[in-house]
Amino acid sequence: MAMTLDELVEQLRKAYGASVRSIILYGSAVAGEHIAKRSDYNVLVVLDAVPVDRLAAVGAVLRSWADAGNPAPMTFTATEWRSSADVFPMEYADILERHRVLFGEDVCEGMTVSRTDLRLQVEQQALGKLLHLRRGAMAAGGDEKDQLELLEASLSAIMVVLRGVSRLHGKIPPQDYSLLTKDIAGKAGFDPSATLRVVQHVRGTEKVKREEAAAVLAGYMAGMEALVAYLDRFTA
Repeated sequence: MAMTLDELVEQLRKAYGASVRSIILYGSAVAGEHIAKRSDYNVLVVLDAVPVDRLAAVGAVLRSWADAGNPAPMTFTATEWRSSADVFPMEYADILERHRVLFGEDVCEGMTVSRTDLRLQVEQQALGKLLHLRRGAMAAGGDEKDQLELLEASLSAIMVVLRGVSRLHGKIPPQDYSLLTKDIAGKAGFDPSATLRVVQHVRGTEKVKREEAAAVLAGYMAGMEALVAYLDRFTA
């Protein structure tokens, strides 16, 4: 049976002992866009210090967590967490806005993200995601199944970028992926229809047919190209 969040928290507390300051759930599972068997449970662990002698026990816990299809928790010391918002501004902004404390204190309280730092990372991540899509499209060739898998696998990361763009405009991003897509498409001037099809496909409300995959992928990449060009012109 797959490990649950409650079991993860319990086992991490046992493995790390008294050094655990906070365990936090963040991302789609908090925002209401979590999709069973497709979305990850994202967890942040903040420790007073990393107990090296306990890492083997922690590794056993995380292998079980990975077997359930989830990424390893992001693990920081308290000092690292407080000093790294300038290094990972998009990730921090997302966590600060969409999180739930599972154990301990709310280490997000009082933290902020610089708009200048955020603007630089948003542009870098948008271009990176576009290049990843292009590589994936080339690797897929004309294989419609691979094209659909590329669309499915990329959506969550694209939404992170769109939330970053929304924050550059001083807004709290809509939690709903469709509303977020329409909002950013309006600002950046691209056709949102392909991205909206991917959102509906991943949700299971309206699946993209195999014969439509190539056209949807092309429109999806065109939207990202327009977004990258928009961000290149954007002044924070």
